[in-house]
Amino acid sequence: MRVTLDDAIQQGVAASERLAELHAREQAADAIVSSRAASDRPIVAAQAGYTRTNHVDEFAIAIPGQPPRVVYPDIPDNYRTRLDLQWPIYTGGRSDALERAARAEAAAAGDDVAAARADLRLEITRAFWALVTADETTRVLQRSLDAINAQVSDLRTRLSQGLIPPNDVSAAEAQQARQRLLALQAANQRAIAEADLRRVTGNEARGRLEPDPGVAAALPAAPAPGDEVAALVAAALQARPERRALEQHMSAAREQVTAADAAWKPQLAVGAGYDYARPNPRIFPRTTDWRTSWDASFSVSWTLWDGGRRAADRAVAVADEAALKARAAEFDRSVTFEVRQRRLELDSSVAAITAADEEVRAAADAERAVGERYRAGVATSTDVLEAQVARLQAELDRTRAVADARLAQARLARATGRQP
Repeated sequence: MRVTLDDAIQQGVAASERLAELHAREQAADAIVSSRAASDRPIVAAQAGYTRTNHVDEFAIAIPGQPPRVVYPDIPDNYRTRLDLQWPIYTGGRSDALERAARAEAAAAGDDVAAARADLRLEITRAFWALVTADETTRVLQRSLDAINAQVSDLRTRLSQGLIPPNDVSAAEAQQARQRLLALQAANQRAIAEADLRRVTGNEARGRLEPDPGVAAALPAAPAPGDEVAALVAAALQARPERRALEQHMSAAREQVTAADAAWKPQLAVGAGYDYARPNPRIFPRTTDWRTSWDASFSVSWTLWDGGRRAADRAVAVADEAALKARAAEFDRSVTFEVRQRRLELDSSVAAITAADEEVRAAADAERAVGERYRAGVATSTDVLEAQVARLQAELDRTRAVADARLAQARLARATGRQP
């Protein structure tokens, strides 16, 4: 089953449970924004109730020339329905501040998702190139083992013909055993690297994962001359989602301070209601008929002393803002160091590719020269074997250098907030 780096990233982003969790938290933050926005809107409620009371003596008034008039009858069954309206029309800016704080927290939740996605992309890139390296290591060692096996077989034939001493065969067999051990270790490392890539991508399909060999052969781009460290640091502080999330958290903390200050101001509200009850307590004298009534009100409340609750809430918000400012300053220093480190890693990785190319050319020339000497009878089979292994090791070193450079590119992109 062939897989490219883009395929692996796409699969990992789709299957990540961490991203699913953060998306759910982002949706919860958006719901809180809606809740805060609705706090200063009117609330309309329909109410209904039934109350059973004890029997009471009826109260009647005797009017001369008329039958007694009951003004307080015995009505044990009381029914009440009401359509109620409550509308806070002024909260001193508290509800608006809380809504702005909720919006800032929702934006921070979105930045948290972006940061987690960037971390996941980097983790998948690391696992992919680890598999590429392990896969190439397995192939190189297998080719080396095949060459040694052929060489040992040839030496045994020549020994049986009496052309070489026995120690040549023994030395080749020792090298064969060592290469077999290295091949087994490389196969185990490849299986571990494949399991790691499956973990970060959620790919549980059957079959062997094969990294795209075309990607491994491509050279990474050299760092742009204009990408100075200072410019990269400035770009990182602008683009990193973690930095934006901290700024949003600080904005939310400032709005919490504003909301705490607004609690010292008076609160104004209007209310209204329409009742339909039997008996209606607003109608006198009481009767067993269903009667309607309505009311409208305007209220002002001003908390003059609350035992220090508002001051404590304000102190909490101020402390949170100070803590977030300190965290942002520490993050800036960490980003500055990280960008410098990743840029140096990329420079050295690209330089290592050039050195690896020279190593491959030198190893190939050495193998060719040793082969000619062996055919001329002035070099041993061990020399040929060592030259072959050196050439294969040089090819492996180049593959590792390319993988390291690709990973360094991805790490620099993550450090600067760019899309790799």
